[in-house]
Amino acid sequence: MGRGMGASAGALPSLLLGILLTSILGSLGANPGLVARITDKGLEYVAREGVATLQSKLHEVTLPDFNGDFKIKYMGRGHYEFHSLDIHSCELLGSTLTPLPGQGLYLAISDSSIRVKGKWKVRKGILKLDGSFDVKVKGITISVNLLLGSESSGRPTVAVSSCSSHIDDVETHMSGDLSWLLNLFHNQIESRFRRTLESKICEEIQDLVASDLQPYLQTVPVTTEIDNLAGIDYSLVEAPRATAQMLDVMIKGEIFSLDHRSPVGFLAPVMRLPEEHSRMVYFAVSDYVFKTASLVYNEAGFLNFSITDDLVPPTSNIRLTTNSFRTFVPRLARLYPNMNLELRGAMVSAPFLNFGSGNLSSTPQIEVEGFVLLPNSVREPVFRLGMVSITSSDGPYLILAEGFPLPLLNYIQLHDPVLQIHKDFLLLGTNIRYLRV
Repeated sequence: MGRGMGASAGALPSLLLGILLTSILGSLGANPGLVARITDKGLEYVAREGVATLQSKLHEVTLPDFNGDFKIKYMGRGHYEFHSLDIHSCELLGSTLTPLPGQGLYLAISDSSIRVKGKWKVRKGILKLDGSFDVKVKGITISVNLLLGSESSGRPTVAVSSCSSHIDDVETHMSGDLSWLLNLFHNQIESRFRRTLESKICEEIQDLVASDLQPYLQTVPVTTEIDNLAGIDYSLVEAPRATAQMLDVMIKGEIFSLDHRSPVGFLAPVMRLPEEHSRMVYFAVSDYVFKTASLVYNEAGFLNFSITDDLVPPTSNIRLTTNSFRTFVPRLARLYPNMNLELRGAMVSAPFLNFGSGNLSSTPQIEVEGFVLLPNSVREPVFRLGMVSITSSDGPYLILAEGFPLPLLNYIQLHDPVLQIHKDFLLLGTNIRYLRV
């Protein structure tokens, strides 16, 4: 009994160490391979486009009819009704979209106005009157908190956590027979208009976020094919992170084989992004993205190569023949006089691209095997070489030149790009343009 307890006690530190290491590795594993940062300049642009969409949506709003009773001294009681309410014009002028740390975004709209037209009816006993009206609503302010999150699938989510609107001034102008009658209790009418519009504005914002903005965010790709060999994982590793001046979207950024996806045996580095604000959006692409690309392309044999003499330019003084190698390997020319050679190269291991401050480097280890092409079409192995080359353009790094798809929403176009190289990551800054459809 005592010996068993002693063994358990001895195993406890190891168990605790294992739990600790697992916890540490789990937290490290959450590092994104790619970060999309939206700056204050980008948020300003998003606010303008968002408010323009809200403004067009408000033009389509159908306001509810409302009615009530009135009582005027010496005239008694009556009943009024306002119907066929239509938003004739809407101007949402001042708007700001700022990060709300720990939650998401805060949208503020001020100095705005709405003009409503419609018809009125009054009934007092057997007397029935009607006419039209014009309401000018000024000094509208709107405050909205947007809660940002992520689904289990890795797509972003958005919801309205709070909304309030306030109207400073309502001016009602009546026309028609005995419209002066309604003007006697215009304060009551204007108060009803204020409450109706304040409620309707937030109702429309809630609906716009749920029916338009949330589905629009779902257009962000979770995985995208790069070519017929590889795809890239753009799922979010956590909810978008709002700080005082910007919004960071943490993305996995792992390139994987389309045939079979295998776990990656290393972690993404911690990227320390510089304080850049000249562009609307910045994409920080870590070396993790390119390392996972290298694994995939190397395993697929994409980095292997084969060279024969017919691939050598005709003007070259060096030919892939045994005679051309006489100086280096005299015995080869004696054993196989004037025969063609084939060189086959393969990576010893997946080459990794290293990011320094302002430069890229890679030192792939290549194994080259030489074959003599015999007259009977048999390849005779004759030598093997090991070599190290410094390169930054071959293999998976073709995606630097050819490009790979960035995680963009539909109808977003990039322009004015700038590229910087930092330790462990590339930083692409760009402005964006929303293409209205």
